[in-house]
Amino acid sequence: MLPLALPLLLAAVPCADVESDRQLLEQTAQTRPAELPTIVDGLETRAGGMPLRPPGDVSVEKLASDVSARLREACSLQEAAAREQAALPESEPARLRAILDRPEFAQARKRNTDLLQRLMRQLDAWLDGFFQSRGAQSFAVATRAVVLGLALAVVLWVALRLRRWRRPSLAQAPGAVGTSTALALDSPGEHLRRARESLSQDTREAIRQGLLALLSTLEERQLARPDRVKTNRELAAELPGRGAPAPLVQEVERLVRWYDRTFYSLSPVPPEEASRFVEDVERLHASVPGVAA
Repeated sequence: MLPLALPLLLAAVPCADVESDRQLLEQTAQTRPAELPTIVDGLETRAGGMPLRPPGDVSVEKLASDVSARLREACSLQEAAAREQAALPESEPARLRAILDRPEFAQARKRNTDLLQRLMRQLDAWLDGFFQSRGAQSFAVATRAVVLGLALAVVLWVALRLRRWRRPSLAQAPGAVGTSTALALDSPGEHLRRARESLSQDTREAIRQGLLALLSTLEERQLARPDRVKTNRELAAELPGRGAPAPLVQEVERLVRWYDRTFYSLSPVPPEEASRFVEDVERLHASVPGVAA
C-alpha cells in the first residue's frame, strides 16, 4: 500500500540531483555526522514533504544509506509513471483499449468473455425455442444484436470502474489540509479500542486510530481543537499556549513526529512499533490532567 497523495509527492522529488544528493549524504555521514539530520530535513522539504527518514533511531551511516535508497526508489517510480503516461494514446477509445490490454486485466477479460458467451448461448437457445417463424427469427437476430450492444456497454462500464478504483486515492489523514470544519472525533477510549483490535490485522489503521485517540484526549482536556485545516505538528505547537505542561508538550511532539514519519512512509508499519505507539497513547491518555474552566 502506498501512502496518501503519492503521485503529488513523487512529482516533487528532486530526481535531477539524486546522484549529487547521494554523494553529499555519504560524505556528510563520514566527515560531519552532526549535520546529517539538517541535510535530510532539507531533502524532505525539496521533496514536497515526503518522509525520507527510516523509522526508529538508526546510525548516521544507516540514515544516509536509507535516505539515498528512498530517493532512488521514488525517482524510479516517478520515471515509470512518466513512461506509462507517455505510452497511453491520445484518444479516449484508444486509451481504454490500451488499459484493457494490460496484463493485470487478462483474467478479467477472460472471465467477462466467458460469461458473455454463456449468456449469449442461453439467450439464443431461449429465442430459438420461443420464436419458430422466419420473421420471428429475424426479430431474434435483432434482439441478439441489442443484447450484445448492452453487454459491451456493461464491459466498458466495468473497465471504467476498475480504472477509477486503481487510481490512487487523495483521501486525507488526520491533520492533513482539508476543509476548515472541526474534526469529528469519538471518545479516546473508543479510538483506543479500535486501535487494539486493528493491531493484528492492519497496523497502519491501528496507529491512525491511536493518533485519533491522542487528538480526542487533547480535545477532551481542552488542550487542543483538532481541525482538518491544521497539521498534526501545528496542533502540537499550540499546546503551550493552551496551558499544557512542558513534559506533555514534548511527549505529544514526539508521538506526532513518529506518526507522521511512519504513516506517510512507503515501508510497512512493524507490529511491535505500532503496538508501542498505541501503548504510549494509552499512558498519555491516563496521565493528561484536565484544565480548569
